[in-house]
Amino acid sequence: MALGCGLAGLLAAAVTAAIVLKKDPGSEALQAISRLIQEGAMAFLRREYTILAGFVAIMAVALAVVIDYNVFGNERIAELNDIAYNQNNSYGTGPWTAIAYVCGAFCSALTGWIGMSIAVRSNCRTTAAAQRSLNEGLRVAFGAGTVMGLCVVGVGLVGITAMWLVFRDPNIAAGFGLGASSIALFARVGGGIYTKAADVGADLVGKVEAGIPEDDPRNPATIADNVGDNVGDVAGMGADLFESYVGGMVAALSLAAAAAAVPALGLATDASRPGYLNGTTFDSTAALFTLPLALSGIGILASVLGTFLVRTGEQANMSKLLWALRHGIIGAGILFLVGTAAVIGAMGLPFKLFWVVVTGLASGQIIATATEYFTSYEYKPVQWIAKQANTGPASVIIAGIAVGMMSTLIPTLSVCAGIWFSYELAGLYGVALAGVGMLATLGITLATDAYGPVADNAGGLAEQAHLPPEVREKTDALDSLGNTTAATGKGFAIGSAVLTALG
Repeated sequence: MALGCGLAGLLAAAVTAAIVLKKDPGSEALQAISRLIQEGAMAFLRREYTILAGFVAIMAVALAVVIDYNVFGNERIAELNDIAYNQNNSYGTGPWTAIAYVCGAFCSALTGWIGMSIAVRSNCRTTAAAQRSLNEGLRVAFGAGTVMGLCVVGVGLVGITAMWLVFRDPNIAAGFGLGASSIALFARVGGGIYTKAADVGADLVGKVEAGIPEDDPRNPATIADNVGDNVGDVAGMGADLFESYVGGMVAALSLAAAAAAVPALGLATDASRPGYLNGTTFDSTAALFTLPLALSGIGILASVLGTFLVRTGEQANMSKLLWALRHGIIGAGILFLVGTAAVIGAMGLPFKLFWVVVTGLASGQIIATATEYFTSYEYKPVQWIAKQANTGPASVIIAGIAVGMMSTLIPTLSVCAGIWFSYELAGLYGVALAGVGMLATLGITLATDAYGPVADNAGGLAEQAHLPPEVREKTDALDSLGNTTAATGKGFAIGSAVLTALG
């Protein structure tokens, strides 16, 4: 089931990409500027991935040697190697873990490459669509984000399911997660540094020194700024959430496997006898292994259906644009919960696991809602920061820092409450499963995040191509929405990372 759902997600991503690329790319001027952004973004990725290929190769060899020869004398590794030697009489788990590591790194890099390839080709199409209507511009930009979101969840689920079906060993599957983490570290940090360096540099040269507007074609750093939006918020964020998505499933698989050896977890995993989950008896603990994969599969299908709910009117303000995206996310969440209840019942698992999943999903939505409140100019925090500009830039900086600090309270409490509630229901396995629930609808959540750089680039193209002011108004509205959704994506990345790490 999980493998089929993952492949369905990839098919939906391919269809969406084809639809987006068939849209009108606009005038020659738009296409020429867009090509410059494409060349810069892909040059960055090529350079980054070339360096990372060497790092991954060295790490893979090190993993194979350290695990196969048990360099640090770990008893668990020795036990796993003994089992492997008895099965094949030649080598332990090291080579397989190294292969899984390389596969995880490759899959993470692949999703970033595909997602950014579509994103940098969609900016001119979004600008051209915004000339016709705001809703069409939203659909094109969101379609580009959908490709990234569905690629991340599709490749992630297919990859980890394949690891599980081939090896049936969560320790080897953990190698897949480690490979994803390696790419995420460099893509997120490296892309983020480039993004901010280009952004600040463009503003200093253009706005401060030359006194020209943002995205003015006379500023050569404008292209670097647009490239940075893609490498940081598309490829970088995608790799970050790919790592969290895969890591959540690996954590749940590992805890299900370790439960028999760690009675404090409150689980039993011998498939030949009845199991128990914090006092609740059920038929087959083997279902604990397949549940996280099944939930991720349901989440992909729900995300695909949720994307059809994203649309808006021509005169939409910021509030209506936010609700256009919320409709898709809420719809996907409802479908996911219905499917979750059905799967848990069909597997004969305790229904308390349903509430664990609800806890994770609710925590994610609370983080998203709180982030929207503190970052959208429809609400008082951003309006208050803007008012401080009357007294100078220092007041704006102080107000921004103050609001930023206050904005962390609700997400922190949400994650803490989610950890406590899920642990009370199902122990550490519950914490890991809550992380899976939080990211189950990542397909559409990441789509709203990756949409942001496309809309931002579209606004820059409208300015650089000297399009009419009404077009820039539409792209500015889409860009403002993208800034809010980008902040939401960061909240999801941090919240899910906490649950995954604790699990």
